[in-house]
Amino acid sequence: MAAPVKMMCALVVRTPFDQVIVPTFEAAQGSVEITWSPSTVIMKALAEGQATDIILVLSDSMDVLIEQGVVDRTSRVDVCTSTLGVAVLAGAPHPDISTAEAFKNSLLAARSVAYSRGGASGIYFRQMIENLGIADDINARATIIPAGFTAETLLTGQADLAVQQHSELLTVSGIDIIGSFPDVLQNTVMASAAMMSDTQNAERAKRFLASLHTEAADAAYRKNGLVPCPAA
Repeated sequence: MAAPVKMMCALVVRTPFDQVIVPTFEAAQGSVEITWSPSTVIMKALAEGQATDIILVLSDSMDVLIEQGVVDRTSRVDVCTSTLGVAVLAGAPHPDISTAEAFKNSLLAARSVAYSRGGASGIYFRQMIENLGIADDINARATIIPAGFTAETLLTGQADLAVQQHSELLTVSGIDIIGSFPDVLQNTVMASAAMMSDTQNAERAKRFLASLHTEAADAAYRKNGLVPCPAA
């Protein structure tokens, strides 16, 4: 049997991968083994020498890996872009986040805001509230998770607002996504995938990368709050 394609993958594409992309590939090409982590955690694992066939990280991290020669630059696939959203427990009141000022006031009024320490969304959010001058107030009551899906804290009652990429919020059932960050505070990121320069499974890795932009794959990205990048 062919060796499985091993992949380290940022959480932003978890749902379209689970629902469509991986099952479709496995039905035709064989198994895929994915380790799901924030891009920051993946970068640390690679620096420590962890082996894999493919990585999918945010594009700024991919740029670093290409510069370092860790990945094969010719194999790079820009997958999709994502924006930040805000969620509450299903049925809970929807605070006003329509403008920067309204969003700031809603964050300050929340009992606890959940964000991820290791994820790109949380790193951005932490800097955003610093820039807004409300970091001390928010962090005094924040629910800060090391990694994973912030909306899960809504289900446990730890927080009443959760911020993260739209696609990651959509992964959690039992919540309402009330909208996106206001345009002036929004942060759009791109996820990119590439094959490791030293992979011993290059042919199957190339086939998996080719599967990231099919009609079904692009539809799955859109369904889950992502915008597919144009195929190269």
